[in-house]
Amino acid sequence: MADTTILGKVKLTLRVVTDDFDEEISDLIDSAQEDLKTAGVIIPEPIDELVLMAVKTYVRAHFGNPENYERLKASYDEQKAQLSMRSGYTKWANG
Repeated sequence: MADTTILGKVKLTLRVVTDDFDEEISDLIDSAQEDLKTAGVIIPEPIDELVLMAVKTYVRAHFGNPENYERLKASYDEQKAQLSMRSGYTKWANG
């Protein structure tokens, strides 16, 4: 049975099957959400697929030492910018 928690989904993206890195991954998930909030993005509860994709990209960029950090960072920055301008994801876009 698949783990449907945010942590489980991110671990699947990272191809991590052990629990040894759960604390580090959870901290990165929290950091991603805080970074999005700083940009004005409202994190829906439960988290939706667009925000989850941004969180996954952030964690992939910051977990370990990925060879494609610059590409992942640019992708995350683009996702964050899109969310920060999208109706329904910011206070100012909602009126």
